[in-house]
Amino acid sequence: MFTDDPAAIVRRLAELRIEHRDLDTAIANMPRGPGCDELQLTRMKKRKLRLKDMIAYLENKLIPDLDA
Repeated sequence: MFTDDPAAIVRRLAELRIEHRDLDTAIANMPRGPGCDELQLTRMKKRKLRLKDMIAYLENKLIPDLDA
């Protein structure tokens, strides 16, 4: 699914960061209270965590492996 091309990884990282930021904004703007859709809120939070993990994974792919 992922290539080792650094330029492609950087582009994908930018896309994921934008989506993560947009989800953060959407979660913050969701109404709280009795009318709040808790299931949707939970799904959005899980998606945000998956994005964070994917961002960390791709950032690590950009760091060259160095033998100690």
